[in-house]
Amino acid sequence: MVDESQSIREIRINPIVPSESVLVSTARGLRPRKEEAPVERDEREHVEKCPFCTGNEEMTPATIAAWPTPTDWQVRVVENLFPVLSPQQSGNALNFGLQKVIDGYGRHEVVIDHRNHGIRVSDMDVSHIEGMFSMFRDRMQEIYASDERIKYVLVFKNFGAAAGASIAHSHSQIVAMPVVPENVVNELNATRQYYQKYNQNIFHTLIDEALTFEATIYDRQSGEVRRKINVGQYIIERGEYFIAVKPFASRFEWEVQILPLFDQADFVNIKDEHLNDFATVLKHTMQRLNNVLGGVQYNFFLHSLPHSPEWQDCVDSYVWHLEICPRTSIPTGFELGSGLFVSTVSPEDAAEQLRSVSL
Repeated sequence: MVDESQSIREIRINPIVPSESVLVSTARGLRPRKEEAPVERDEREHVEKCPFCTGNEEMTPATIAAWPTPTDWQVRVVENLFPVLSPQQSGNALNFGLQKVIDGYGRHEVVIDHRNHGIRVSDMDVSHIEGMFSMFRDRMQEIYASDERIKYVLVFKNFGAAAGASIAHSHSQIVAMPVVPENVVNELNATRQYYQKYNQNIFHTLIDEALTFEATIYDRQSGEVRRKINVGQYIIERGEYFIAVKPFASRFEWEVQILPLFDQADFVNIKDEHLNDFATVLKHTMQRLNNVLGGVQYNFFLHSLPHSPEWQDCVDSYVWHLEICPRTSIPTGFELGSGLFVSTVSPEDAAEQLRSVSL
């Protein structure tokens, strides 16, 4: 029997993009359902037929970039054999009636995260994660500088089949496109409007609240405590320059976001001295997720300022960030039909479990 007094059913508004909302319904977590299975641990360092393992470089396109060197690489970048966008223009751009087609022009690269076949991000050395993200930065910089038609470069990682990964060897991807994705546009517009109205960066405001805000909310009639918000309740990990937080309106039950504690809208501008702290916060966050969820399948992606003239006035209102989205369940018809994500674990409970992990 479900204790209704302890369950939560509420719609939470995303403070970054108020048009987005999340339904937190903890009682739904007690219903029978099939969860996405964790990825089994693969401890093999090398697989003979894996195209991403060392010694098999001829099985992939030529190296575009490598860290630290092409001959003794730890991170390697190649073109994707099955790109979603291509640098070869097809001439398909056209308009007919209300229909519009934009040419599928762009770049699609694969970043082989590590020479070790079965390693996970949570197991990588901090120095290696630092090198991996410096490669992301450098590739973004190079792509933007070499082609003014590119408006946005998205860095992302799929881990596990449910998250879209087709090869087990740890890898990430970079897609450069001639348009800015809608979800990024929504973030840019909403944060710009907030800045114009309050002269404050909403990302910094939310971080300040997470670090300092404390409140007890009472029922006006009964006097009972409706909710208690503690200082640091949504903080998962904190470094000198970066912080990992559990969003108040989390789309995914175990979603975590990592943000800089300083003003920076474009990931391309991150300095080497900041990357080590970022890598430490990311490693610890992934260790916490792995400890609580096991080999959970997940996506992560970087949202950063587009390199397009119409968004340059967002430098003061936007902050780049990494979103980590564990895939513990399959979206339902309600979620697909309504656009309203359903979370069966309260963000407060999830944050407490992640924060309580001893590293």
